Amino acid sequence: MSGVIVFGGSGFIGSHLINKLVKSNTSPIISVDIKPPKVNVEGVTYITADVRDLSAFSLNGKSISTIYNFAAIHTTPGHEHHEYYETNILGANEVTKFAENNDISEIIFTSSISVYGAGESRKTEASTPTPVSSYGYSKMMAEQIHKTWHERNKSSKLIIVRPAVVFGPGEGGNFTRLASLLDKGFFIYPGRKDTIKSCIYVDDLLYAIEHARNKNTHFVLFNGAYTTRYTLENIVNAFQDQHFPNVKTMLFPKGVMLAGASLLKAVNFLDIGIHPERILKLINSTDVYPQWLEDEGLLFDNGLKNALAKWAQDTNGSFK
Repeated sequence: MSGVIVFGGSGFIGSHLINKLVKSNTSPIISVDIKPPKVNVEGVTYITADVRDLSAFSLNGKSISTIYNFAAIHTTPGHEHHEYYETNILGANEVTKFAENNDISEIIFTSSISVYGAGESRKTEASTPTPVSSYGYSKMMAEQIHKTWHERNKSSKLIIVRPAVVFGPGEGGNFTRLASLLDKGFFIYPGRKDTIKSCIYVDDLLYAIEHARNKNTHFVLFNGAYTTRYTLENIVNAFQDQHFPNVKTMLFPKGVMLAGASLLKAVNFLDIGIHPERILKLINSTDVYPQWLEDEGLLFDNGLKNALAKWAQDTNGSFK
């Protein structure tokens, strides 16, 4: 790579990617985000820009070969319906137009497993997308925009990854909230323990993306997840075994959990982000299988155990 632009470089995955690019001596590295980074990394050019309108953004003579499009509105719940479409679709249009105008021939785009919709059945890359949320629909449409760019530019390379739940330092999402609950000494299973939760550690996701980039092919679409079908109980037990041995667990009926979550949401109990929609996420499976990664031999044996150990080491056991 002669140079890289990371749209969404201040975000969770983007900031981890930038650290790896710096270590690999990639240059130049340009981070474009509407928000400033939490930490400025030496050697990176930070640009404040809105991915919905890149008309004023210029390379100023820098040589760029690759775009990582990680910019998105993704937190659910957390945004109005129109916000997902505005940012994710307009952003895809602007990024692909920018690539075309500047003769950049490689794009790596992070979509989402939300394009598959909810359900207990296993989904692979061959499954038909059936999104049910504004986020899922917007990501499905953004995928098509990137594919259209790729079809117009025959020599281009496009990698589309559909990440499952990505966790690690700085995530601040589902796994961080789970660790926070376990650290307080208790966890209540909402109605069931066998919910399948496809997931992957951020470093392993970036490794899989780099593997896809190095393939001698112009297009790759893959699910970013571990091949092991971890249940919610598996995940809680993995935390318990090595990191929170004294935590107590209980199983409550679904109805009780949803009613309690509505009440606790109103008072922001313990500042741990309890919300009825997040309870439903713990009840509904996301059984998304990375068939492409399996075919490539990327099985990530003991992925969850190894990931939690690394996360604990990198954050001194805080899982922040």
